Amino acid sequence: MTTFAIDNDNIITAYLAGEAVPEDQARFTSEKELAKLAATWPSDRLVEVWNSFAGVPPFGDLKPVKKFTDRKTAVARIWRAIQALTPAPAPQAAARPSSNDAPKKAKTTKEAQPEGNAAGPKEAREGSKKAIVLELLRRPEGATLTDIQSATGWMAHSVRGFLSGALGKKMGLTVESFKTPEGARVYRLAAQ
Repeated sequence: MTTFAIDNDNIITAYLAGEAVPEDQARFTSEKELAKLAATWPSDRLVEVWNSFAGVPPFGDLKPVKKFTDRKTAVARIWRAIQALTPAPAPQAAARPSSNDAPKKAKTTKEAQPEGNAAGPKEAREGSKKAIVLELLRRPEGATLTDIQSATGWMAHSVRGFLSGALGKKMGLTVESFKTPEGARVYRLAAQ
C-alpha cells in the first residue's frame, strides 16, 4: 500500500510499504484520510498544494487554479492527481525457466517518427500555442525568447525545450538561433 506524506511546504511524496516516512510530515493512504487531514487546512492551502504540482511532470496536463468550488472537490482532485506519484513496485526475481521452456522473443521497440507524413510536417491546430510559436518563428525577423514567453505564458526553459523537442525533433524543423546587434538572442525557422 502506498503512503503519501505532505510537508509544511505542501510537497507531497509517495512511499511504498516498508519505506520510512519522515516523522514531521502528515501521512495519508486514502482519499478519506486526506479529506480528514485537509478538514483543518485553510482553503488557500488546498490551492497551494494543487498549484505546487500543476503543470510539472508528471502533472503536465493539470492547470493551476485560483480557488476550488468546495473542499470536497479540492480533495478529490488532489487525490486523483497524486496517484501519478505512486511508485512502481520493484520487479520480482524471475524463476529459472525449466529446460523445456522456450525462450521468449524480445519485444521490438518502435523508433520515434516525426509527426506528419512524407509530404511534410504536420501543422499545428489553429489558435494553439504551437501555432502561435510557429507564426512568430516564420517572421523574417524571427522572435526573441521574451516574445515567445509573452505569447505563450511559458517559462524560458519550456520555450527552449519546445524549440528543440517539438519543433526540432518531432516535426523535423530547423530552428536557427542568432544574436541581434543589440545582443538579444533571436530564433526563427530556417528556410527549407
